[in-house]
Amino acid sequence: MMRGVRLSNAQKRRLKAWRSLKEAGDDTRIVVLDVETTGLDLGHDRLISIGAVAVKGGRIALGENFSVVIRQKDASSHDNILVHGITGDAQRRGQPPADALLDFLEYLGNSPLAAFHVAFDETMIRRAMKEYLGLSFRHRWLDLAHALPSLFPESNLRALDDWVAHFAMEVEQRHDALSDALATAELLLVAMKGGNYDRLRSIANRRALEYP
Repeated sequence: MMRGVRLSNAQKRRLKAWRSLKEAGDDTRIVVLDVETTGLDLGHDRLISIGAVAVKGGRIALGENFSVVIRQKDASSHDNILVHGITGDAQRRGQPPADALLDFLEYLGNSPLAAFHVAFDETMIRRAMKEYLGLSFRHRWLDLAHALPSLFPESNLRALDDWVAHFAMEVEQRHDALSDALATAELLLVAMKGGNYDRLRSIANRRALEYP
């Protein structure tokens, strides 16, 4: 555990229980996530919220959604709040960081993760895990921003909004972590169809090596 990180006995037990899970996850369940942060600076900005949905057996398990706001000592800027809509009061009343991250780990289990532009989401989560849990978080990731252009090269699309529009998907609220995770999960289902699942897994394995 990282020096200076203080966890209660109950929190240590929860972290130990998660660590004890077998390394080989069950690929029939994939956790798709998105995060909201205080900004885009990977070195200094903070994680505000995590939204996640589970894809099981080729379907989105809507009853297994996960959403948490991580308590902030100081709320983010007004301009930043206009982006994600999490008010200053909501940020200051959020879940204590260690408990919020433990809740996420317990939801995740040993399932692989998927996101759109993994580098940002993973970096913010790894920094928070290290700061509040003393955990070097290493997990298997699939980056749909990388996978989709490989599976649909004729589309010539890059941004999440472009992919959502291309497949005529409806997003309830952009820049809301849970809504964006749901949109990403729908794109994952598109990528899994049409006999692309084996190729998708191959891409996922390569990304896991690039983001160890």
